[in-house]
Amino acid sequence: MIRLYNTMTREKEEFIPVEPNKVKMYVCGLTVQNYSHVGHIRSAVNYDVIRKYLEYKGYQVEYISNFTDINEKIVARAEEENMTPTELAQKYEAAFLDDIAAMNIRPADQYLRVSENIEDIIEMVKVLIDKEYAYVAEGNVYFSVESFADYGKLSGRNIEDMQAGARVDILEDKKHPMDFALWKKVNNEEFSWDSPWGKGWPGWHIECSAMAMKRLGTTFDIHGGGTDLIFPHHENEIAQSEAYSGEVFAKYWLHNGTVNLSGEKMSKSQGNFFTTREVLKKFPAEVIRFFLLTRHYRSPIDFSIPQLKEATVSLERLIKTADQMESLLADNPEDKQNNLATTDVFIAMLKEKRKSFEEAMDDDFNTAKAIGILHELAGEINKFINQQSFKLNENKYFLLTEANKLYRKLANVLGLKLELKDGTKNYSSVFADLMELVLELRQEAREEKEWEKADLIRDRLDEVGIEVKDTPRGTEWNLKKRDE
Repeated sequence: MIRLYNTMTREKEEFIPVEPNKVKMYVCGLTVQNYSHVGHIRSAVNYDVIRKYLEYKGYQVEYISNFTDINEKIVARAEEENMTPTELAQKYEAAFLDDIAAMNIRPADQYLRVSENIEDIIEMVKVLIDKEYAYVAEGNVYFSVESFADYGKLSGRNIEDMQAGARVDILEDKKHPMDFALWKKVNNEEFSWDSPWGKGWPGWHIECSAMAMKRLGTTFDIHGGGTDLIFPHHENEIAQSEAYSGEVFAKYWLHNGTVNLSGEKMSKSQGNFFTTREVLKKFPAEVIRFFLLTRHYRSPIDFSIPQLKEATVSLERLIKTADQMESLLADNPEDKQNNLATTDVFIAMLKEKRKSFEEAMDDDFNTAKAIGILHELAGEINKFINQQSFKLNENKYFLLTEANKLYRKLANVLGLKLELKDGTKNYSSVFADLMELVLELRQEAREEKEWEKADLIRDRLDEVGIEVKDTPRGTEWNLKKRDE
């Protein structure tokens, strides 16, 4: 049973979708005015894992997101880059899709663009006016927060508190300072749309409501986004959507924590951010993904180079275990002896680790704990293959096959490929043959009890970046990770 934290109720609830075995999920996407930063990517990684785990549990998931390709900032940025707003939006939309591909994030089933849904947005605004939840003023259309009795139920604040604490434009044509725009009057002939209230474009909040309901229906299962969207964006989405339909907009509201840089939220408006592609130049994508998953999705995370280096070491342990299993399974066992007692114990261990992993993920998608379980599984596998009496027979080949299947399946839920980047697989057969010769000479020295010579060969190889280990299976070597 999956239990997730619902921001609306402020407690963990059993997840029961609107339709059995189906999950409809909407996650607020990017305003395409610049390259994505690590805060955007954290959100994309977290909801990608949530989607993967729901599918792992047997649900059919429909995952929708959006691109905001209309607003004042896009127009201003387009002028700076000497492009049309449409060209600018397309440029940064493509860049974002490249970024998530590099991060092994599966794209949404559909990305909805504001510019392609103007008619549906206008129709929704018309209904809100007819129902007297909205009003027209000087070519603008505003939602009246006082007309919606439950306004503030997501953020847990009343209108007076929000009015005192929020930074809002107090415009003469608003009836109440907290009223928000559904349609904005715009003096831009080249980049605006006709409406019953004059030329303009949609307000920010109405976009998501209209597009989400068009694709997923008036009530769907999960609405996701960052904690910074709780107010005003998601609060306003709820008000206008439920005023429009008279139904609950989304059953469960999920919010991921911020990515902080030097203790402050990473954001474009503050100018304190790393773009995704800047970080990808310094660290492999899987390291960044792994690092982001080492914290619970609702917790804030401090972004720093030392933390990424720690994540690199932790991830490499998991990759090494995966590589050892793959190497052993590449050989066909010659020994047909079986040990059924060993089989029962090992299979029981695999079942226990799978259960623990699922319990962690069932508990509000606790990836941090799930990664800990994956490390425990790696430790048990390493203990099994590094035992002194280890010899690959038919029984152990079967057990390793089962371990590898589970290991890969759980890693896949987290979106981790666990592929070895450096090592013998990436080098020519000539180099491998040369290493085999060097290790044969070292083995001869060991057999002759010429320990100093054997140690000298090992140490000199280490100096040039080649790690040599003596294991129960024999001597193994690998290229050490180079510092970036």
